[in-house]
Amino acid sequence: MGKFLFKFNFLVLLLFSWGVCSAQQEEITVSGIVKDNTGPLPGVNVIVKGTSIGVTTDFDGRYVLENVPSESILVFSYLSFKTQEIALNSRTEINVTMEPDTQSLDDVIVVGYGTQSRSEVTGAISSIDSDEIASVPVATADQALQGRAPGVTVVNSGAPGNSPSILIRGLGTPNNNNPLYVIDGIISSGMGDLNPNDIENIQVLKDAATTAVYGSKGSNGVVLITTKKGKGTQKAKLSFDAYSGVNFVTSRYDVLNTQQYIQYLGEIGATPARVSDPQYADFINNDTDWQDEIFRAGLMQSYNLALSGGNENSNYRFSGGYLDQEGAIIETGYERFNFRANSNFTFGNLTIGETMGVSFDEQNPERDSGGRSIIEHAIKMAPYLSVYNPENVGGFQGPNSSLDGQDAENPVRVQTIGSVANRSVNIIGSLFAEYKFFDKITFKSQVGLDYSNFKNTSFIPSYSDDDKNATNVSPYAQITKNTGIYQSLTYTNSLTYKDTFLENHNIEFLLLSEQQTIKNESINASSRNYISDNLDQLSTKEAGLGSSSSEYVRIGYLGRLNYNYDKKYLLAFSLRRDGSSRFGKNNRWGWFSSVSGGWNLGKESFMEGSIFNNLKLRGSWGTTGNDNIGDYRYSSNLLVNFIYPIGGEPVQGTTSNGLGNADLKWEETEMRNIGLDVGINNNQFTLSLEYYNNKSDDLLIDRPLPYSLGYNDPVITDNIGSMKTHGVEANLGYSDYEGDFTWSANFNIGASKNEVISVGDSPIEKANVEGQNVSRISVGEPLFYFYGYKTNGIYQTQEEVDEVLTNPGDIQPGDIRYVDLNKDGQINQDDKMKIGNPYPDFTFGFNFSANYKNFDLNLFVNGSVGNDVYNTNIFDLEGMRRPFNAGTKVLNRWTGPGTSNSIPRALGANTNTSASDRYVEDGSYTRLRNLVIGYSFPSEFFNDTFSKFRVYLSGQNLLTLTDYSGLDPEIGQISLNNGAARGNEEVGIDRGNYPQPKSVQIGLQVAF
Repeated sequence: MGKFLFKFNFLVLLLFSWGVCSAQQEEITVSGIVKDNTGPLPGVNVIVKGTSIGVTTDFDGRYVLENVPSESILVFSYLSFKTQEIALNSRTEINVTMEPDTQSLDDVIVVGYGTQSRSEVTGAISSIDSDEIASVPVATADQALQGRAPGVTVVNSGAPGNSPSILIRGLGTPNNNNPLYVIDGIISSGMGDLNPNDIENIQVLKDAATTAVYGSKGSNGVVLITTKKGKGTQKAKLSFDAYSGVNFVTSRYDVLNTQQYIQYLGEIGATPARVSDPQYADFINNDTDWQDEIFRAGLMQSYNLALSGGNENSNYRFSGGYLDQEGAIIETGYERFNFRANSNFTFGNLTIGETMGVSFDEQNPERDSGGRSIIEHAIKMAPYLSVYNPENVGGFQGPNSSLDGQDAENPVRVQTIGSVANRSVNIIGSLFAEYKFFDKITFKSQVGLDYSNFKNTSFIPSYSDDDKNATNVSPYAQITKNTGIYQSLTYTNSLTYKDTFLENHNIEFLLLSEQQTIKNESINASSRNYISDNLDQLSTKEAGLGSSSSEYVRIGYLGRLNYNYDKKYLLAFSLRRDGSSRFGKNNRWGWFSSVSGGWNLGKESFMEGSIFNNLKLRGSWGTTGNDNIGDYRYSSNLLVNFIYPIGGEPVQGTTSNGLGNADLKWEETEMRNIGLDVGINNNQFTLSLEYYNNKSDDLLIDRPLPYSLGYNDPVITDNIGSMKTHGVEANLGYSDYEGDFTWSANFNIGASKNEVISVGDSPIEKANVEGQNVSRISVGEPLFYFYGYKTNGIYQTQEEVDEVLTNPGDIQPGDIRYVDLNKDGQINQDDKMKIGNPYPDFTFGFNFSANYKNFDLNLFVNGSVGNDVYNTNIFDLEGMRRPFNAGTKVLNRWTGPGTSNSIPRALGANTNTSASDRYVEDGSYTRLRNLVIGYSFPSEFFNDTFSKFRVYLSGQNLLTLTDYSGLDPEIGQISLNNGAARGNEEVGIDRGNYPQPKSVQIGLQVAF
């Protein structure tokens, strides 16, 4: 009671003293405008120092303060800007230009299950803010990650609506390597449907100190996305932005025209009957460029509208967006409607809120036919064939094997006949309540939903590509409808205690429980219609019907302790226990822990007066888990509708589909990380360095079994391998915010290596190309390295053949000479070797931004160095196995001794197309990813109607420097079969992948 009276009397005395002093000063009205180097700043706090008198600036940056003592000091403060104190000296107008405070930028960042001051972070985190994300007009938010963070490898697909493949610190497992996505605290299946304009920032968590809190989900890294919300001191703000542009592909394979093609076929004795038959003379006058027929200039447009605001007790933000992107390949495209609502409300110690995002998507994918991509069909098609023929069923022209000697399909017909669409409705949202006890304890409860309802439909009417017993023909219309739902519910309850004791000892303790339940259901149906091409509905005619369902449950319990002394000495501990339904009862639960520490030398007394405002050493160790395998692998499953011949007749029955493993257990990754953070001259210069060394054990691998066991799919999932991944990362930044010309630059680089330590009894071969496996998993090598023969030129004479081979078979002069590694006089499996690595030695990104008065410029370059590409298109362009069209290099093929030592003879030995380094190329590239030039009109230009009015011109992928001979060196996972992406073993294999288009846009950004 005595302390209370003392404080009360002291407060009364203080107020009285201030009143006496004020009475001696004249009271005036002060007004002015607050801005930064880009224009007026709304929401800036303007306070009379030492008092509670204050206001915030309006949308035009204006403020008015009444009854202010004439000799007062005004304090101007705003997040991420330096606080300024200005003495009035009886002035009635004070205009202020706020200066960015680079030391406070991103001072508080989002971490797993909370936030933390950047100075207290002991783990490896990369941050990407909204300005970086919005600077690149991309369709999906995950595309904007490319090149922005060291150690994060993003490989984009050129197909509209396809999500890129993302690796954090390389491959750590042969299984699913996708990182965990968390959007506003909700565990999500991805971020592809999220509107980039709704994102406030992205944090990429990369080491055990930051990812172990997610236990079984953290082994591949974590991507935390925070969406935009209204600000507590912001009046209603309306913003609108839009852009429109075009995307296109300029690269082409150099293939034979009609004259060259006919000459080439004549020289190799494979002239098709159609060429020599007079009734088809009109065909020879055609010279179709099939690549030009499938590529186009695709239009794209995007519109976004947002309303936000708030006060001291609530905030809100509502937004809507529309995107329409035509692909650079005909009849491909992506359309999306986005809606989002975020709001928070505070009632004393209670805060409740919600986040809700809804999207409606429709994708028209690249189609495949016969397992060939559209590009593969285009480079194989005979150039003398026309695209259309109204006399044929369907109206297209294609080859006839008996007349043309080949079976490539008309790519325009494949891509445009009928319709194929993948539609989905996606919802991601949460409800939460948070209550504070005694200002030190916070309880939070949240429920999150990630829901998707998809419907993929395909209607392909009947067609016949030639009126003479066509090779490519369908006498019926094919109807397919696949529907399904994905539903993930996550319940999270947490209790946080945060306190400071003995002045400089700071602790934060977190207890958390979490349950995630995922349900998948799908129905697949198809039928045929021989009567009409005008009906796209299912019937019972030659119908197929199937359905599937699965359920996955994960439960986790977490404890975490963060401690620091005066923010100089930092320690953090976490312990999590997870249970997963993907393992049997023998090994369902796993423990995952981490410990990390840091020393902030920049805060030591001996560093006072130095150029370093930040100098922090940190290190971490911990374990994370992985259960990213299919459901129910611990148990044998039954396959229904299995057809087996009995008595010469097909009989439908049920059989076991593979062997279960009740002893399956967690794949576990041990992570070590050492980091250094440097800030010089108030963070004008920044540097971050990382070294990591991760080891994964008990890898979950599908081990093949002999067919003699009688299983339909003779594999068993087992814990049979281990591997390690290590690398370094660096991020270097510089900024200059003084004067009319301000600029900043950032360069990041990341290098990663992975090596298999053990893999069971024998190597595992993957990625089948033309009947041969071209990637491999074996001890001492990186995952999925390319495997095949090493070439050594072309045999020029029979003597050269006889010198190498004891039994040459059909190999003759003009055929490819492979290296006989074991010198046994024959070329077989024993002579295969490592011929390439699809993973880069390092990736890099460089971002440069500049402002001069009202003009702004952004330039972004990224690249990959040291990665190899297995170019299967060379097989099609230079294989010369059949009378397909070919690349112009075949005109310089081997035709006799000394004529060529790189292109073999036509129709040569079967071994000429064996998997070899002939198809492996350097896939390194440097790409001008983005270039933007903008101009912001001053507010007075429109009589202060707008707080922001900016126009800009941007271009993406305008320049690519590479030695790769294909259309695009950026090779990710190809998506065929209407969007079904292939696995990790496909990385770096170019099967005629959809190339990255160039694009140009003009845009507008307006705020009221």
